[in-house]
Amino acid sequence: MSEKIHPSAYIDPKAQLGKNVEIGPFCVVGPNVTLHDGVRLIAQANIAGNTEIGKDCTLYPFVSMGHPPQDFKHKGGDVGIIIGERNIFREKANVHPGTDVGRRNTVIGNDGYFMVGAHVGHESHIGNNVIFSNSVQIGGCATIGNNVIMGGLSAVHQFTRIGDHAFVGGMAAVTTDVIPYGSVVGNFAHLAGLNIIGLRRRGFERKAIRDLRSAYRLLFANEGTFKERIEDVSRLYSDHAQVMEIVDFIKSQDKRPICTPLTGH
Repeated sequence: MSEKIHPSAYIDPKAQLGKNVEIGPFCVVGPNVTLHDGVRLIAQANIAGNTEIGKDCTLYPFVSMGHPPQDFKHKGGDVGIIIGERNIFREKANVHPGTDVGRRNTVIGNDGYFMVGAHVGHESHIGNNVIFSNSVQIGGCATIGNNVIMGGLSAVHQFTRIGDHAFVGGMAAVTTDVIPYGSVVGNFAHLAGLNIIGLRRRGFERKAIRDLRSAYRLLFANEGTFKERIEDVSRLYSDHAQVMEIVDFIKSQDKRPICTPLTGH
């Protein structure tokens, strides 16, 4: 191993460190922590519990991970955090582990950017390529898809799902599930269309975006019941992968409320 550890840092002898790990001043790393190759703790980071941090992640000052979850039902079982590769956690970001009464691990994918004060609650599952702006708050057991962008000071209620490629506006309070490709704003959040800017930036073809727009208008039209409209969209767009991703997302948890447009919009 070729670690670079500041003399003021405390590393428990049982912690597992990969190659080229850098640990700055006044960091604390607990006995059950695994830091894979190239992980950097800039300064004053505190990593506890059964926390595994993937290759080339960077943690800035006062990042906290692995301390007990904020769930009164949790009685202290064997729970943990699994974090993928190349994530960046800015100052005061924190991640809580799973619980012994639900998901045992909080899981974060690859290539995420978690800005100052972002909080990932217990048992949450976070996808790849997410951006959490300053002070984003994710409640327990939430599921956040790939390529999701969360605006500053936005909050996600416990057990809420946010689909792939969705955008959540700043200061939005999200209490209902957000469809893939959706764009939501407001307090409480309502669906304000599709995340067209994000889709264009990620190279989606014009036809794919046009079909998504047409399906969206049909899905959230005023005519018929929501169930009927879902079936209409399923029939008309059965060969469109992105549209069917929205349909499958809705059907997979049919007891969860879906974030919808404001009445008359």
